[in-house]
Amino acid sequence: MFPPVLAGKYRRSRGNDQKGMNMSTDDKIRNKAQELKGRAKKNVGDATDNERLQAEGRADQTKGGLKQAGEKAKDAGKKVRDAFKK
Repeated sequence: MFPPVLAGKYRRSRGNDQKGMNMSTDDKIRNKAQELKGRAKKNVGDATDNERLQAEGRADQTKGGLKQAGEKAKDAGKKVRDAFKK
């Protein structure tokens, strides 16, 4: 329809807020899933006395928790930015 050079100019795209919200929600779900996976690994490690599995579980839980904290910080930054836009 459009020449490849012009196609990018005329494509419909989602607004930044909508795109950012979807990405953030997806990230939050992935981070929570990682934390839950870590909790499950740790519990299985506890039940079987498998120290390696316990350590992997704790590591996954920590990674998921840290990523969630990062998402919360990004959300707080967005709220501050939006407050100054008004």
